[in-house]
Amino acid sequence: MKRLLSLATLYPNAARPRFGTFVASSMEALAARPDWEVTVINPIGLPPVRMGEYRALEQAAVDGRSNGLSVHRPIFTLLPRVGGRLNPAMIARAVLPLARELHARQPFDLIDAQFFYPDGPAAATIARALDLPLAIKARGADIHYWGSRGFGRAKMLDAARQADRVLAVSEALAQDMAALGMDRGRIAIHYTGLDRDRFRPLQNAGLRRMLGGRLGVALPEKGPLIATVGALIERKGQKMVVRALAQLPDTQLLLVGKGPDEAQLRALAGERGVAERVHFLGLLDHDLLPLVLSAADAMVLPSASEGLANAWVEALACGTPLVVADVGGARELVRGPAAGVLVARNSDAVADGVRMILRDPPAPRDTAQMVERFGWAEHAEALDAIYSDIIGR
Repeated sequence: MKRLLSLATLYPNAARPRFGTFVASSMEALAARPDWEVTVINPIGLPPVRMGEYRALEQAAVDGRSNGLSVHRPIFTLLPRVGGRLNPAMIARAVLPLARELHARQPFDLIDAQFFYPDGPAAATIARALDLPLAIKARGADIHYWGSRGFGRAKMLDAARQADRVLAVSEALAQDMAALGMDRGRIAIHYTGLDRDRFRPLQNAGLRRMLGGRLGVALPEKGPLIATVGALIERKGQKMVVRALAQLPDTQLLLVGKGPDEAQLRALAGERGVAERVHFLGLLDHDLLPLVLSAADAMVLPSASEGLANAWVEALACGTPLVVADVGGARELVRGPAAGVLVARNSDAVADGVRMILRDPPAPRDTAQMVERFGWAEHAEALDAIYSDIIGR
């Protein structure tokens, strides 16, 4: 058995069950292969004074087993809004004693980090202390956000130089990492996975009626319907979608996600006179999300930056074309009209993109075929090859 110790600040827990589910799916898929054993350390940051959400997180900081994985959740000291520079060191300090103990019981072959910052520099410290090879995965926001800060860039470059292999979720992100100063020759492209049993075209005559009943909203059975899936934050561009809605008569918008921009988005919908056509759905269970995506005519997400968004892949798998900005790995998915359109990041361009889809919608089966190569089994097979090569050196 090859044994992996994976460090993942992005990982589901009882307080945040939808947080980092794609990381959990990736690790579970690798652990399902016959020759891998995976242990996850999911450090949870808590401030010295724990109130509100942090109390729930403290209660969720418990170890256990989940879908074939051992998951450990040590606590590290977090200073909200000001502690970004300190997080890698604080994580390493909290995790290293546990990692030493686990490694002494049964040695690991490899350490990986599931996010480049703060996970990457913390994992580098642990790998150095245990004299183990290291892999670090970049997903998008880690490179674009933390790479724009001097301290973050320096720490990530140091970790990348130590790593035996660096992974990126798209070729576009790999190019961004190279521009940051990483060696492009040492970056492997490793696309996300997909649960094909869950995310598939579900079009049928009564879908919207049934979905509206489950969501508690009135949906048009035949009128235009678009969906936007992502955290409600400035970078995702939901404000442009709400503004575009004012140019799209009779079109309704399903907004999936939570975040600090919700109040501003609700106010903007009221100002633009579209409040009755914008439905805030919050975080949805993964069993409901495919219904939302399948019911929509387009998934609209004009992000400012992405690696390769899971929401893009999931929408296409449901037969729903994209209206997205030309950022990150968008061109690696939108390779023809069946996948949707790339638009500029302004409300007029977003509205034009939606109109294009509504005028000439692709067949759902053709759209779904655009992501045929995605699947968790294929994802795990590719990861196995990359990690086995590191261990075999």
